[in-house]
Amino acid sequence: MIKDRVFSGAKLGFIGVGNMGGALVRAARKNTPSTAICVANRSPEKAKALADEIPCRVKSNAEIAAWADYIVLGVKPQMMGALLAEIGPELSARKDRFVLVSMAAGLSIADIQEMAGGSYPVLRIMPNTPCSIGEGMALYTSGPGVTGDEERIFLEAMAGAGRFSPIPEALMDAGSAVAGCGPAFVDLFVEALADGGVACGLPRAQALEFAAQMVLGAARLILESGKHPGELKDAVCSPGGSTIQGVRRLEEAGFRGAVMGAVIAACEKNGNLK
Repeated sequence: MIKDRVFSGAKLGFIGVGNMGGALVRAARKNTPSTAICVANRSPEKAKALADEIPCRVKSNAEIAAWADYIVLGVKPQMMGALLAEIGPELSARKDRFVLVSMAAGLSIADIQEMAGGSYPVLRIMPNTPCSIGEGMALYTSGPGVTGDEERIFLEAMAGAGRFSPIPEALMDAGSAVAGCGPAFVDLFVEALADGGVACGLPRAQALEFAAQMVLGAARLILESGKHPGELKDAVCSPGGSTIQGVRRLEEAGFRGAVMGAVIAACEKNGNLK
């Protein structure tokens, strides 16, 4: 069981605890006592299983809307309108401060306010799946109604998820295409690396371990050294060596263009999810 630490006193309510919502609940629990976290889900069994694991409490959507200081909306974009219409009466009846936290791709702060039926404070975030192990890259932008203290308190509560970076809302779709969709692209790359190792005779488990740890180390080297990835790539590519031959084959296959195309396609799709 996670020990309670000093926290701000904020109450966190999570509506929708699928893969991403559940990851954020686990991250919040690192800095927030169980009595200040409540969850709800379309499948009550999933909410109860998570609540038993954390632990925390289970409430209905309406109860969370009436109770939480931060109401984290963890549903898919196409389900957001129905959810906000459902909890709208509870939101409009409140006399105290609260913040709606949306992680729905493609839905702007203005969209959330329109669906909720009021100019409520909205904090828009875009986390990714590595948040589940505290190594996430989450983007955020605060709507005009969110105070500096409200933003700070939420970020402190969610610090266990990993890195958070502010970004203008106009760039949220682009940032999400890199940080949010990127793990799937990296997973595909790691799988391909491992398959190549297997083709060269490595046992599959060992090939996968080599590939995954290599990607982890290479990413940390970029972040911690501050060097451009091109410079780090050049340091591995000895003249006439094996690495530059592999790089040549990737370039022949259009590797960089394919990756750029994947990000652009994801960004364009983000803008059409309403």
